[in-house]
Amino acid sequence: MSDEPLLREDLIQSSDDYGISLPEWLKKCIRQVPNPIGECCPADSEALLASAFDLAFRLHKGQFRVSGDPYIVHPVAVANLLKEIGASPKVIAAGFLHDVVEDTNISLDQLEEYFGAEVRGLVEGVTKLGGIHFPNRTEAQAENLRKMFLAMASDIRVVLVKLADRLHNMRTIDALQPDKQERIALETREIYAPLANRLGIGRFKWELEDLAFKLLEPKSYKQIQQEVVTKRSEREKRLETTVKSLKTRLIESGLLDCEITGRPKHLFGIWSKMQRQDKEFHEIYDVAALRIIVPNLETCYRALAVVHDTFRPIPGRFKDYIGLPKPNGYQSLHTAVIGRHRPIEVQIRTPEMHQVAEFGIAAHWKYKEGGSPAAGNTERFNWLRQLVDWQQEEGGSDHNDYLSSIKEDLFDEEVFVFTPKGDVVGLRKGSTAIDFAYRIHSEIGNHCHGTRINDKLCALTTPLNNGDFVEIITSKTAHPSLDWLNYVATPTARNRIRQWYKISHRDETIQRGKDLLERDLGRTGFDTLLNGEAMKRVAERCNLKSTDDLLAALGFGAITLHQILNRLREEIRLQNITTLSSEKEDEIVEHNISNQQATLASTKSSLKSSPIIGLEGLEYRLGGCCSPLPGEDIVGTVALGNHGITIHRQNCINLESVPSARRLPVRWNNSQLSQSNKFSTQIRIEVIDRVGVLKDILMRLSDNGINVSDARVQTSSGKPACIDLKIELRNSEQLMLTINKIRAMADVIDIARTGLN
Repeated sequence: MSDEPLLREDLIQSSDDYGISLPEWLKKCIRQVPNPIGECCPADSEALLASAFDLAFRLHKGQFRVSGDPYIVHPVAVANLLKEIGASPKVIAAGFLHDVVEDTNISLDQLEEYFGAEVRGLVEGVTKLGGIHFPNRTEAQAENLRKMFLAMASDIRVVLVKLADRLHNMRTIDALQPDKQERIALETREIYAPLANRLGIGRFKWELEDLAFKLLEPKSYKQIQQEVVTKRSEREKRLETTVKSLKTRLIESGLLDCEITGRPKHLFGIWSKMQRQDKEFHEIYDVAALRIIVPNLETCYRALAVVHDTFRPIPGRFKDYIGLPKPNGYQSLHTAVIGRHRPIEVQIRTPEMHQVAEFGIAAHWKYKEGGSPAAGNTERFNWLRQLVDWQQEEGGSDHNDYLSSIKEDLFDEEVFVFTPKGDVVGLRKGSTAIDFAYRIHSEIGNHCHGTRINDKLCALTTPLNNGDFVEIITSKTAHPSLDWLNYVATPTARNRIRQWYKISHRDETIQRGKDLLERDLGRTGFDTLLNGEAMKRVAERCNLKSTDDLLAALGFGAITLHQILNRLREEIRLQNITTLSSEKEDEIVEHNISNQQATLASTKSSLKSSPIIGLEGLEYRLGGCCSPLPGEDIVGTVALGNHGITIHRQNCINLESVPSARRLPVRWNNSQLSQSNKFSTQIRIEVIDRVGVLKDILMRLSDNGINVSDARVQTSSGKPACIDLKIELRNSEQLMLTINKIRAMADVIDIARTGLN
């Protein structure tokens, strides 16, 4: 910890001397706190905020932003933004402290000691993952977003701090290098502005969009800005006349307490409409809108009637967001009318609705200090729960896929449909009855057989529209079809279908292995043998946990029938196995080695130049049964006859039948291995059969510098495809990375290493 806490006026004076202009509300808090500032767990709001600022001021002292400003300017600005949107004192305190763990020497435990668990949780939720090396920026971005969304699921207020942090960074982004500006602006437009929209924080959303727009589309931004400024006087005059006319009609109708204002739409909103409708600026008429604030809910609809009586309404442009609010809690009546020969948008809402529209969750969520509000308490944040559920199910998924899914979820519009009981269910636009079924419950989705939409029997793949009443018909014998993946729109449904298929297909794989084994051993006594101790020991020797795992490996092709039978017979007839005597084997081994040494006497290879230590210039080959790779423990075996030495992995099941007298201790010579050394191994991938899946896998391998020397595909109608790939790798570490990356692909059911033979 740095200097001791400062006294009240000393803290204000020190801030002024440091070049920091403190907001008046903060000065007031500081002056109201008893001396000295900085006590642990401040009891009241003023003490909490003053102590949080005091600690941040001391910890960040001597740190500067890229712009040259003292670093403390940023936390103060973040806290001030949170104050403006009405956030609670603990959230504002977290705004002061949001960078201290990442950028100073204080720990989260210390922070909790000073300010309690809630402030700690908020700061922890926005702190980037430290001490972890990520291979690339995409992976770092994905993992930090995973962390933030998980924190949001526990306490949605985390995102308020993050959005305020991002907004101030965007306001001061000019000091950064152009490439970094562009990267941050793109992330802002793709993730943080849509996130602000999802949470209903219009004040943040509009500014974030415009700041990103200014950086990413500078020419379009300047053009629209100039157009708006040029037409401002004409537009303001037209709005003034419209407001005056409408105000008069409202008063005449007895609606005296109505406030009418005109507002220009933000620049990014205008540009987006131009892009969607393929129009020029002069063709966009509603670049401004009227907002009518009325005292209560009933007056909203009375005011709407007056608007429609005063101006001609445009058909199809009325939306009742009061009766059916947006997912973020936004409520208003929207209509479009012809005013002064031009269309104009009119929004009607109460003061409470206006607060929600501007400040989102900070306005409609009343926090109790000392509690820990969870997003799961309200249907409003169902999208967040689904996103977190999906990332927990697919924790190892590809980072690009994860980021794409987040962007889709944040951007996509929703459709609202009703259950037979009249409950509202929000789904991604383009969802079908299958998505609806999985949204209700995974078991309903797994057993859905048909659907009634608005009391009519329809196909499960029928897209849903706003206002549809949906009933799902289930059957115990029904199960998901792989074709459904072509019709679902939500990640939840897509992953539930894949999950079911992976689990159910395991049963098929086990049965396939069982059939193969039974065909060779015969039916008589098969069940007893299968469930006996001998088979369990065979599974253990194959490094598998159970007999079912052994059968699944056999059915999948990761282990051969020959390998299992050899081990099984060895277990059953262990005492009766005929082996060569140790003396005879020693003679044979010595004879073979001496013959090979004589044959290779002229060879210049030596221990130093060999990739394997312990062979002393002998001929060898890598065993095709286990295809060993550098990094794995290996052993050499001497074959009977002049067949050289074979290198196996130490856990290769074929070593079981090789007596110790014919084994040589060997190891990889790491000093002689380089990036150019390549070793072949084979993997088998079981995938959901679709067009292009092999191409996707090969591209993933190519992107990671993996050469494929052979590829074979086996397909069967209605069943998964099996892809056998012979690949060239440097070592075992590269193999594991490759397997993990392929396993993370959405269509992959299973992947295993197999032999080259």
